[in-house]
Amino acid sequence: MYKSQIFFWLLVSFLSGIFVASVLDIGQIFIYVGFMAALGFIGVFGYNKSFNGKFLLAGFFGIAFLFGIVRFNSANFNKNILDVFIDLKAGGKGIEVVVNGYIDNEPTDRDNRQELILRAKEVVAGNMIVAVNDRVLATTGSFPKFNYGDTVSVIGSLERPANLTDFDYIMYLKKEGIRTVMFYPTVEIDEWNAEGNDLILFEKSKVNLYKKIFLVKRNFESAVSRSISEPNAAFINGILLGSRQNIPDDLKEAFNETGTTHILAISGYNIMIISWTVLAGLIYFFKRRTAFWLSVAVIVLFVILTGASVSVARAAVMALLLLFARGYGRLYNPKNSIILAGASMVWLNPFVLVFDIGFQLSFAAVLGLMYLYPRIDNKLKKMPKLGNLKEIFLMTLSAQIAVAPLLIYYFRNFSLVSLPVNVLILPFIPAAMFTGFISGFMGMALSPLGQAAGYFAWAITAYQIEVVEFFAIIF
Repeated sequence: MYKSQIFFWLLVSFLSGIFVASVLDIGQIFIYVGFMAALGFIGVFGYNKSFNGKFLLAGFFGIAFLFGIVRFNSANFNKNILDVFIDLKAGGKGIEVVVNGYIDNEPTDRDNRQELILRAKEVVAGNMIVAVNDRVLATTGSFPKFNYGDTVSVIGSLERPANLTDFDYIMYLKKEGIRTVMFYPTVEIDEWNAEGNDLILFEKSKVNLYKKIFLVKRNFESAVSRSISEPNAAFINGILLGSRQNIPDDLKEAFNETGTTHILAISGYNIMIISWTVLAGLIYFFKRRTAFWLSVAVIVLFVILTGASVSVARAAVMALLLLFARGYGRLYNPKNSIILAGASMVWLNPFVLVFDIGFQLSFAAVLGLMYLYPRIDNKLKKMPKLGNLKEIFLMTLSAQIAVAPLLIYYFRNFSLVSLPVNVLILPFIPAAMFTGFISGFMGMALSPLGQAAGYFAWAITAYQIEVVEFFAIIF
């Protein structure tokens, strides 16, 4: 085997270990025995040169596999300080504590409640004050509204999350670094002075930066809403920012029935499709390398506008690698780069491999565009190009085939009209994003300018919405 092949299979072995540990409970005895067996393989077959080198490699692959198991177990069974306060009870109920910290993500509105992810920096229980650095999910009422970076004191009891359905909610929260929850606590803003506590310089800089990002995002979203009538404005904010709360329920259902919900959600699949479509559109007007760098700028701007969350950044990395392989033309076989990026992300957060749908969709879409698209394109090389329509059609087909098993497994639904609807509306996504961005950008400066640009965005999105609603009816 070549060195690049050995490197590839070592990473595959590591990811396989993560996967097995994610779905099975692997005990320490198995790990110890496995390491001894693998080291024995390496010792015996490395010493005796007459044996086939594949046996020696099997030992190293085994170690990489076991290393993946150890990495997942260390993350899964890791305890945090807040666990101590969960076990403190009085009269059969959890003892109320004061959790001081700041809101560590953009608050999520769900019907008549808000979900706040709190970065806890200290816990006060009676006369005891304990420094911590953990995340807590707090569910509160709809009002008052909170923003990212608000320093707060949260008063209530800490609880362990529970799985109430088949959905593994506990692992979903662990993926986000959350192991404790609070239900309808008292939240007091600015009761805790973060400046006087142990917030390191990097953390303060990060909070201040993200405050500015989310402020720009809110202002941009408002400018789009002022410049374009509904539901088109909500659709624009959905494809640009991932904001879905203002999209009418009947329109959401239409997107769901036609298999186009991915357009409204900031997922790995969404970013893959958008980045590839943007590049395909730009190549039509610019040289390949110029189109590549413009596509990179679009993705970076897209990540910033959506709030630069970790999940979006992960998907963007995959998209950039794929664009580099196709648009810049220097990676003849990019599979090692893709799997290295994936393995690095899994190393940082072992839960994403099995419990992050967006991460899985990213990889599936990458594989579809990387391997299926060239084969399908070669089979249909006599098909007329019709500008870039053929490329977008085959791109959509390749990605949809790759992600179809995941969509069926997770959502128990796969629309028969998904392919034609995607083909009809995806070619216009770059234009909708561009005109929507111009409308929002100009609207932030002067409303009439935003409204003038908004007419073009409205026309494009009106066509897309009509297509989705029409196929949803006949579905």
